[in-house]
Amino acid sequence: MLIDDVKINVAAGSGGKGTVTFNRTKMNRGPTGGSGGKGGSVFVEGISDLSALNKFRFKKVFNAENGEDGMSRLHDGRDGKDLILSVPLGTVVHKLNTGEDVEITKIGQREIIARGGRGGKGNYLFRSSTNTTPKEFEEGKIGESFDLRLELKLIADVGFVGLPNVGKSSLLNELTNAKSKVANYPFTTLEPNLGVYYELILADLPGLIEGASKGKGLGIKFLRHVERTKILFHIIAADSADPVLDYKTVRGELEAYNKLLLEKKEYIFVSKSDAVSQDAADKIIDKLEKLNQNVMLISIYDWDSIERVKKILNDLISEKKVVV
Repeated sequence: MLIDDVKINVAAGSGGKGTVTFNRTKMNRGPTGGSGGKGGSVFVEGISDLSALNKFRFKKVFNAENGEDGMSRLHDGRDGKDLILSVPLGTVVHKLNTGEDVEITKIGQREIIARGGRGGKGNYLFRSSTNTTPKEFEEGKIGESFDLRLELKLIADVGFVGLPNVGKSSLLNELTNAKSKVANYPFTTLEPNLGVYYELILADLPGLIEGASKGKGLGIKFLRHVERTKILFHIIAADSADPVLDYKTVRGELEAYNKLLLEKKEYIFVSKSDAVSQDAADKIIDKLEKLNQNVMLISIYDWDSIERVKKILNDLISEKKVVV
């Protein structure tokens, strides 16, 4: 099960308090109280493991270490250890208390989420020419604490979209070694499936139905994953009763969720072309070409059509390698 949306609470460590001590040596009774250590901070760091949010499924509270209190003989307390939370690439960290968002888009990217509290001063730092035996000290500052929502938005080069049971998983399996579940009923794909085609990441996204942007079917839960794909492969079944309506339904849900999704480059693949006659297939192509010129008949049983899809992917790889 892929956890892609979870709420947790994080708290940075508080600073240790300063201490009040004095040198016991005769004729040298000066202050020697050390300062408290700084509280540990909370960071998030990007990793490639898409299942990294699973560890937040049951444990919801995470705390960095507090700083140690100051000690005698001018010994400051040890700083608290930082807490580093690993999250998948594509995670958006929403600070629910402040409305601030932090996006993790690179492996190794580390962002501070909650700052540890400063350690309090010991009495040694309060000495002066007029106050040679200070008894003042400071308490450590409390570390920051936030309620977080961790939202995963997959970063893929190509996103497969379409109604349920149109052949998205079958195409992904044919192009990669994803081995997605395939069956002849709606919502076979209950969570995003990823495959790698050489240097490209392909994402098979769960089927959209009318009203998905309002939460129907698998709903808005998976629409977020379309946002960061660079190109859309829109899959439409050739044996559909109304392929044009299918196309408009999915496009309508994309627009309702985020109008910018309609600006992504899109290819239409009419799948299961082996299930209809050539005449029927030609009519479907003619209708869809009025909406998008990038239309192609495909079938996982037609080697030539799969090779044409691979050519598109190979061209995308070449474009990625172009040095600007």
